[in-house]
Amino acid sequence: MEIPVIDFSKLDGEERSATMALLHHACEKWGFFMIENHEIDTNLMDNVKQLVIQHYEANMKKRFYKSELTMSLEKKEKLSNTDWESTFFLWHRPSSNIYEIEGLSTDLCNAVDGYIDQLINLAENLSELMCENLGLEKSYIKEAFSGSKGPSVGTKVAIYPQCPRPELVRGLREHTDAGGIILLLQDEQVPGLEFFKDGHWVKIPPSKNNRIFVNTGDQIEILSNGMYKSIQHRVMAEKDGNRLSIATFYNPAGEAIISPAPKLLYPCHLRFQDYLNLYSKTKFAEKGPRFESAKTLANGH
Repeated sequence: MEIPVIDFSKLDGEERSATMALLHHACEKWGFFMIENHEIDTNLMDNVKQLVIQHYEANMKKRFYKSELTMSLEKKEKLSNTDWESTFFLWHRPSSNIYEIEGLSTDLCNAVDGYIDQLINLAENLSELMCENLGLEKSYIKEAFSGSKGPSVGTKVAIYPQCPRPELVRGLREHTDAGGIILLLQDEQVPGLEFFKDGHWVKIPPSKNNRIFVNTGDQIEILSNGMYKSIQHRVMAEKDGNRLSIATFYNPAGEAIISPAPKLLYPCHLRFQDYLNLYSKTKFAEKGPRFESAKTLANGH
């Protein structure tokens, strides 16, 4: 099963229409895809990954393998209510806590800040492309997410450590993401991420050539009135190697009110006879404008 790959370099040329159609298909039928040629500095991406791994080795690894979780696994207990992961969370917008996290080096903080500045531009570009495909104003998602201080942006940094008994525990249990657009910078060698599609778990390969993996969260499904999907996914524990995951969430502000975009809603609260009257005049015309007229009728105009 070939995961959709969106080549951003094709959005400015003759292949724009085909690329936009592929993006729409990916959001509608898959809920996840990869982006290449995204113009984020690949040296910066590599630096972030390297510095995160150094931080894990120096500050997190020893503590993880001495944890109660590890002790339970050594007793051969099946763990169904916990995850085999070592993590920390960073906030970037509307305000940052990165310099408050104990043990993070200045180099790591600076690298993450630079990476996130570029990634937010990508997330907002992607949100505009989604809006275009949905027939919405290009700033609709950003404005819907904004609240008083703009969208909320945070990053979950996770290492899924080498696991001696992967059959007893999940790296991360099955879930959908609560928020908006998730952009994942992931491991280049160690697998483990899986998404559920068409009744099967699809294995997501490690990201080669600094592709960014994207999935849509619950709020995009709500805003699009179910047209774009948030998809259940999980991380499997692996016996060989540590898997790196740097997942950045472009989310609504806490006070943002999210609801389906009115333009995407079907007509509702309309008497069938009134619809039939409209239909009799427009039967052989396009359905879309008829639905728009029906919405106007339903609103009392």
